[in-house]
Amino acid sequence: MPRSGLPGVPQRLPVALGLLTVVVGSTALTLGLPARDPYLAAGDSATGSYLATRADGDLAAAALLAGPYRERPGPPAALPRGGRTGGGATAALPESRPLVAAPAAPAPAIGALFSPGDDGDPAHHCTASVVRSPAADLIVTAAHCVHDGGFRTRLVFVPGLHDGIAPYGLWVPTRIHVDPRWISDRDPDHDVAFLRVRRAGQGGGRIADLTGAERIRFGAPAGRPALLTGYPADRDAPVSCRHTATAQGPSQLRFDCPGFPNGTSGGPLLTDVDPATGTGALIGVIGGLDEGGDDFVSYSSRFGADVAALYRRATAEPGPTPGVRPRATPRS
Repeated sequence: MPRSGLPGVPQRLPVALGLLTVVVGSTALTLGLPARDPYLAAGDSATGSYLATRADGDLAAAALLAGPYRERPGPPAALPRGGRTGGGATAALPESRPLVAAPAAPAPAIGALFSPGDDGDPAHHCTASVVRSPAADLIVTAAHCVHDGGFRTRLVFVPGLHDGIAPYGLWVPTRIHVDPRWISDRDPDHDVAFLRVRRAGQGGGRIADLTGAERIRFGAPAGRPALLTGYPADRDAPVSCRHTATAQGPSQLRFDCPGFPNGTSGGPLLTDVDPATGTGALIGVIGGLDEGGDDFVSYSSRFGADVAALYRRATAEPGPTPGVRPRATPRS
């Protein structure tokens, strides 16, 4: 069962109907067919990338602000000196008791991912987190959160979301990167996406400078204590659970803790968490098998060589030139 709030395509929008006339015997029947989602784009399926337009991002952010969400006036809360770069040990954090996801305090580098349309529904459908990168503009989530029959062109990331407040602003993609094998056959071993982001409607500033960023670790061994966090689709606060990330075969991680419902897809799986800051090494995101799992277990694609290559490709791409509108990508 997918952990996104979007079980299929298109889920978040009312389905517009086209018309198809079928002749049965001497009777002509007019049938309704679902129209294409207007907020999906083909992108470049060969490389698994999409270059977002400024207009789509700003319209998506405006859709959120037209609803119940607000940016907090003034500067965001100060980060610990040096950013969120803790390096303690998860073993210092006791395993959750009872073993079930429970409400957690918002973390600056973790937030909700929205895909607003024109239907007035501002619900968030996935979770994402800020990760360290040379340009300090990178977030990670599950591939099924951003590509489902096409790249979602209206996406908004709200780090630290709580009580309808966006304390660190609204951030929209400039580029989206997934593995082409996700596009071709939804391979669960490649259910990971990296997004370069910018502040919606504003110039300058880098997200990691405001929120800090999680360290990303490739090739981490299974069997380590870990912290899993996600934003349920029906609330503006995260839930988390502390348990052990075990191996589900060579290409998947498994986290046995109930209580991660729709909306938590893309949520970060952290190990070596610093108890003082809540930050650690990112080793996975909710996704992979069954697009995240079920009511009792969560999965993640293993962060191995393929995800490392995807990360390198995402961070090697140049950022957008300030004041220059990115080239539009044909719609699917």
